[in-house]
Amino acid sequence: MSNKTLAASVSHADETIKELRANRDFAVEYLKAALEELDDPNNRAAGLLALRDVAEAFGGLGLVAEQAGISREALYRSLSPKGNPTLKTLLAVLKTVGMRLSVETEPHPQVHG
Repeated sequence: MSNKTLAASVSHADETIKELRANRDFAVEYLKAALEELDDPNNRAAGLLALRDVAEAFGGLGLVAEQAGISREALYRSLSPKGNPTLKTLLAVLKTVGMRLSVETEPHPQVHG
């Protein structure tokens, strides 16, 4: 057995939050990509957890909840893998972290007859 000392591992979540905090453009793109997952019921959790990561990066869930006028417990539930936040909650959290919701065209629009 080797006597090498292994460096302590760093959690992926901690590194993601650190990068989100350091680079606002990355945070915006990270959240845009993840929120696209909200359309897929089988992968909706990814969008909610990404919003949670952004909230953690920009003050933490407690502070974001307070500034958004939401109880901390309600915010934790809303941004959990099985969460179902209201539009009001999504808008409040985004505003608190200095972002806003926007709309883009769908690459393949549905034809209405």
